[in-house]
Amino acid sequence: PGPAHPLWVALMSALILGLLFVAIYVLSGGEISYDPLYAVFAIFAFTSVVDLIIALQEDGYVLGFMEFYTKEGEPYLRTSHGIFICYWDGTHYSLPLLPRKRYRNLGLYWLGSFAMSILVFLPGNILGKYSSELRPAFFLAILYLLVPCWAGRRVFSQSRAPTCCTPNMVQEEQRKGLLQRPADLALVIYLFLAAFFTLFRGLVVLDCPTDACFVYIYQYEPYLRDPVAYPKVQMLMYMFYVLPFYGLATYALTFPGCSWLPDWALVFAGASGQAQFSHMGASMHLRTPFTYRVPEDAWACVFLCNLLYALGPHLLAYRCLRWPAFFLHPPPPDALAHKKQQ
Repeated sequence: PGPAHPLWVALMSALILGLLFVAIYVLSGGEISYDPLYAVFAIFAFTSVVDLIIALQEDGYVLGFMEFYTKEGEPYLRTSHGIFICYWDGTHYSLPLLPRKRYRNLGLYWLGSFAMSILVFLPGNILGKYSSELRPAFFLAILYLLVPCWAGRRVFSQSRAPTCCTPNMVQEEQRKGLLQRPADLALVIYLFLAAFFTLFRGLVVLDCPTDACFVYIYQYEPYLRDPVAYPKVQMLMYMFYVLPFYGLATYALTFPGCSWLPDWALVFAGASGQAQFSHMGASMHLRTPFTYRVPEDAWACVFLCNLLYALGPHLLAYRCLRWPAFFLHPPPPDALAHKKQQ
């Protein structure tokens, strides 16, 4: 096979990534042995530049740089969904390199973003109309499934940044009911509405025969019918993973001491950011056939609903990080008694 053969493209891609890892190991000066995540983030910083070039090329802003790869390596990157995940990758995956000392929060956001992207992209490639055009380079993407598992374990194992909440502050905050915390009440209402919207769109892609589902998929989001399968897989990921999280987050906003919520709110904020950016962009992109694009008369409504759907998890994560006292473990009684004696 010639140099443009799909097998050679896959082998060259693997060789480049291997050489890149060796170069990072040599130039890092022991940084990798101290923190292996640095190598992962450095490699993704490189691939993010490649993805950005692919997206710019497919939209006609640059010419010829990665055309051989998109044709012979991963032709599904030429879809509207593929273009927008490349845009997201190009502007997002290098973020954990910025704060070299403390990147736990950004690492959690990156983890959610990466996991959602790969969990939608891989099944969409297999189930959609590009299933007959899978190339050997596809198996390199499958290996990426191992990255969030390993990196997520490393990020979660890092210690959290210390908070300035005293035991008295924690106790006072956790005594308040939901009605005494209007911001949390607003978030709970949002989560109920978002859960309903999540379930509804999941039923739409599962071909629910009700009139409401029929009207929505034909008059509001016909992109959900696109045979590329990415939007259908995306809605199912929402229904099976994000919907349960919304229920758990509602519980954590109601009852104090759920210390797991700040971390997982960041993960799901990253997941929803990536998913909504790709979904909203692809549903309006010129590469999507006209019959599957959002109708002009429904554009404002669909855009606003999807924007709010992406914004809510970020507000939840901000609330958890900015005012964490409600989610901390309740202080032991002896600590409070000792504080009063002082």
